[in-house]
Amino acid sequence: MTTPLERLQNKITKEVLWLYILRLLKERPMYAYELKEKIKEAFSFEPATVSSYVVLYKLEKEGYVTSEWQETRGGKPARKYYKLTPKGEELLKEGIKFLEETLEKLKGE
Repeated sequence: MTTPLERLQNKITKEVLWLYILRLLKERPMYAYELKEKIKEAFSFEPATVSSYVVLYKLEKEGYVTSEWQETRGGKPARKYYKLTPKGEELLKEGIKFLEETLEKLKGE
């Protein structure tokens, strides 16, 4: 059985994975596996690999990111790099603003 805090941590990480992905793509274009590793490094949680791909697919379909295949060095297969769009940047700002406003209300300030 999970505690209320564990459920909160799950909801604010894995269930809003799009927010973390957009935040990292604001820095530079990345491929899906790289994003998964960066999330682990920067935000201290590890999303399921399939979840990352599903979220990226939905973000691209809705116009928040674009993708482009890029050749790699050393004969490795090409990688699909994702890039934040202006629409995605706006969504990121709105998501952060919502979280900040919610935190202020919870703090009672």
